[in-house]
Amino acid sequence: MISTSNVSLRFGGKKLFEDVNVKFTPGNCYGLIGANGAGKTTFLKVLSKEIEPNTGEVIIPGNLRLSVLKQDHYAFDEISVLKTVLMGNQRLFKVMEEKDALYAKPDFSEADGERASVLESEFAELNGWEAESEAGVMLAGLGIKDELHQKLMKELDPGDKVKVLLAQALFGQPDILLLDEPTNHLDIYAIQWLEEFLYNFQNTVIVVSHDRHFLNKVCTHMADIDFGKVTIYSGNYEFWRQSTELAQRLRSDQAKKNSDKAEELKSFIARFSANASKSRQASSRQKQLEKLDLGDLPVSTRRIPFVGFDPKREAGNDLLTVQGLSKTINGEVLLKNLSFTIKKGDKVALVGRNDVAKTVLLEILAGEMEPDSGSFAWGITTTRSYFPTDNSKYFDTDAGSLVEWLREYSDDKDESFLRGFLGKMLFSGEDALKKPRVLSGGEKVRCMLSKMMLSGANVLLLDGPTAHLDLESISAVNEGVKRFKGTVLFTSHDHEFVQTVANRIIEIDGGVKEDLSVTYDEYLELKKNQLEGAR
Repeated sequence: MISTSNVSLRFGGKKLFEDVNVKFTPGNCYGLIGANGAGKTTFLKVLSKEIEPNTGEVIIPGNLRLSVLKQDHYAFDEISVLKTVLMGNQRLFKVMEEKDALYAKPDFSEADGERASVLESEFAELNGWEAESEAGVMLAGLGIKDELHQKLMKELDPGDKVKVLLAQALFGQPDILLLDEPTNHLDIYAIQWLEEFLYNFQNTVIVVSHDRHFLNKVCTHMADIDFGKVTIYSGNYEFWRQSTELAQRLRSDQAKKNSDKAEELKSFIARFSANASKSRQASSRQKQLEKLDLGDLPVSTRRIPFVGFDPKREAGNDLLTVQGLSKTINGEVLLKNLSFTIKKGDKVALVGRNDVAKTVLLEILAGEMEPDSGSFAWGITTTRSYFPTDNSKYFDTDAGSLVEWLREYSDDKDESFLRGFLGKMLFSGEDALKKPRVLSGGEKVRCMLSKMMLSGANVLLLDGPTAHLDLESISAVNEGVKRFKGTVLFTSHDHEFVQTVANRIIEIDGGVKEDLSVTYDEYLELKKNQLEGAR
């Protein structure tokens, strides 16, 4: 078990949380949630004792092993993949290192033999004989092939490094597991493996994630950072969301009833307090008024943007034809003789193991890159708006404020209109005067979505539109794209986003490997059956 006693933390005068007293018990998986900036990652660092709180303490019994998903992707560059995973259990790894060093001594003494005997006993107790096999199974489950296990970490691509560090955190059945965004950069197969692993994990897990499907699949409880507190709720994310929305609605309704009742009582007291025959009733009403709880509802740190795309014109049936597209970059064949057609109303999820290939396809279709060969043709009634995975060039501008930045993309140049539009996307007051160059990743995403909403396009090209957003903003984008009456081609690692938006799945592996008019869950079930049939 891991618990906190009166933990408080402030940064630069800003209170993140105060007097936090919570317990995380074995056998449960806790999803740590809260708005961007609420302190989720910071709270994990407090729990791991990387950061000292201003007050209070984190209590971890001395016999328990805590494991944390490492974020430094270069820390193990000179170490082999397999050894990096084994280092996840530091006690076992030290025993292995000392044991190997003893046996390598040319002048192995009697004292060395006695020490080796102690180490062998401890090695067996820590399940050392199964360690390399266990590490190999984990790596295989995450998609790291056997031939990579003895390579140095620096020889791996960034996506594979993430998987190795995840295997390191999971290795050796830690008692307490702290995971900050473990599904970032994982493909669907690795995410499915991780979901299954955590579902069967018997110890304590605390995880930060913006993947709603993942939270629903693995979490038994939610730990919500809001109102400067950490509150634990039973159930997964969807249960928490529905429950808290209902509770907030009931509290708002009760506050309105109390306010209405108070006005009624005040009116009665004002009319009859000077009337001798009514003075007793007025006095009674005064006591009722004093008992009413008229306290304001606490202000949540959560803010929800409005996302809605309204096409200015309807597209015709002739939408998009792609024929024989090929593209090679730095010697790697990303697209090879790729062909498909898109119909009006299609909402197409582009899936596949190679994220770069999907990004290159969308860049070509958006006119940002030329193919090596092949062609594509948009229908003359189509208008397109593109959300790139790398939006940095759009903010490399001398615009003095977000109002100025957005004016460039708006037909209506009026400042009050632009400020109102930015306000709906959570840039109210002084935030609308921020310089585009200084925005955070999430703020840039909200600006790009604003630009797209103003375009009135009837075709959306979206390359990872939920990256850098908090759960509330992700849900808003999800609902906005679902409601959109036009055509969409998109990529996303958010399972729920793909499942609820897509009516067609195109899998890309050089060319088109699959093209199916099914939901995402139906596609995954088909792939699972294909894999099992091939075994």
